[in-house]
Amino acid sequence: MASFKSGFISILGRPNVGKSTLFNRILGEKIAIVTEKPQTTRNRILGIKHVEGGQLVFLDTPGFHKGRSALNQRMVQTAIASGREADVLLFIIEATSPLIEADQQMIESIKGGQGAPFLIINKIDLVKKETLLPLIDQYQKFHPFKQILPLSAMTGEGVEVLLEEILKALPESPPYYPEDMITDQTERFLVSEVIREKVIKETYQEIPYATAVTVESFKEHPEKNLVIIKATIHVERTSQKKILIGKGGGKLKQIGEMARKETEAFLGKKVFLGLWVSVERHWTQDPQALNRLGYPSVFPRWN
Repeated sequence: MASFKSGFISILGRPNVGKSTLFNRILGEKIAIVTEKPQTTRNRILGIKHVEGGQLVFLDTPGFHKGRSALNQRMVQTAIASGREADVLLFIIEATSPLIEADQQMIESIKGGQGAPFLIINKIDLVKKETLLPLIDQYQKFHPFKQILPLSAMTGEGVEVLLEEILKALPESPPYYPEDMITDQTERFLVSEVIREKVIKETYQEIPYATAVTVESFKEHPEKNLVIIKATIHVERTSQKKILIGKGGGKLKQIGEMARKETEAFLGKKVFLGLWVSVERHWTQDPQALNRLGYPSVFPRWN
């Protein structure tokens, strides 16, 4: 009987290097939200790739950065915790604008991790190929990577090679999850992330970073093929609430309409989405508020 391999792969890197884009590309579905703004991903998001002879369990993580708020610190702690027990570590860097010192600090922060370290050079579709060899040489000097693989998460170039190499590095093990499962995230969480993505894309300055979303109610009505969802968008200041609601409620209505359409697409049902905006002062600095809004300081094991 042919051996079966399975294991956990952490996707690590600075903000905006393409971690979530690669995550979604590998899974073939949009599980993690993606925007052009940094620090979009705040939680550890698990996605499962089923391949012949193996099961690859990917962990999309927040970007490594030096934010001062308690929220920023917990985001980085989440990334570090996700890397320490994984079987493979994918350190993602940009071919377009590498920051070697910051990347080195990120790699060194995963101390005690037993995972096979891969260096992934993303966004190769945006640079000339001859620029890659000097970049590879620089990174090889400060860490013994098991593999150094260039790819484009946007176009998919090099992704199949990456999956083949990951499978080789995983231990023999039965699958951790059922064959029909692609993520461990609840529908409530996915809806809250869709709403937050629309807020990020439709607002500016500090508002995307001062916003959290909680789904208060998620009621299915099978006889009508309908889901009624009520959600709250939390901000830190009254002025942010006014901007988010917009003149005559126009901004909030626009966000709600965009989120409703995307939610209907992935649920395959009609959706009624009710949105409210609440002021939760200084929630990004308040440990109790962070716990309540879905950013805990204690990270459960994923297996």
